[in-house]
Amino acid sequence: MKTTEAIIFDLGGVILDIDYHKTAEAFVDLGVENFSVLYSQLRQDRLFDDFEKGLIDPQHFRERLRSHAPAYLSDQQIDKAWNAILIGLPKENVDILFRLKEKYRLFLLSNTNEIHERAFRQMIENRYGEYVFDRIFEKMYLSHRIHMRKPEPEIYKLVLRENELDPLKTVFVDDSPQNVEGGMNVGLNSILLEKGKKLQDLESAFIG
Repeated sequence: MKTTEAIIFDLGGVILDIDYHKTAEAFVDLGVENFSVLYSQLRQDRLFDDFEKGLIDPQHFRERLRSHAPAYLSDQQIDKAWNAILIGLPKENVDILFRLKEKYRLFLLSNTNEIHERAFRQMIENRYGEYVFDRIFEKMYLSHRIHMRKPEPEIYKLVLRENELDPLKTVFVDDSPQNVEGGMNVGLNSILLEKGKKLQDLESAFIG
């Protein structure tokens, strides 16, 4: 295998700690008792995919969720419950990324949405006094901003093309098997960060 020159990282579950169950619990507390069933149903309706691709705005997204609640929920209540999934950015992950930056070109590729981006940006700035990703990543690709999402082939090709990356010299790290497969399909050296594993478990493979 050719020498690695660049690493493309997923965000949630790889760099940023997340917990889907926290969001499910938060909506149950608001009276949406069947949130997990609703989530599965609305996934089939493509609501979440469309939101992650920026095809609908936050207000449309909130209205769809609000229509399934037994009582009126404010924008603030919905956003707080929706953002409960975001746990935080561990200092050890920041340190690892800065070490990797000394050897590789680093990029971020995330399926996310406007409400979550505002929340995790504020969370990071509150803890570190700055949005440290600006100093870590050469470029960040957020699905709702570029109107495509993983595992669509074009999103990987966009990152490779815009940054003149050789897929054989580029590693892609994600915690979703289907996203990893998507990376493999365009020729990326793709690594699955399995459940229970952390970024530090992969560091030795890059730093040596």
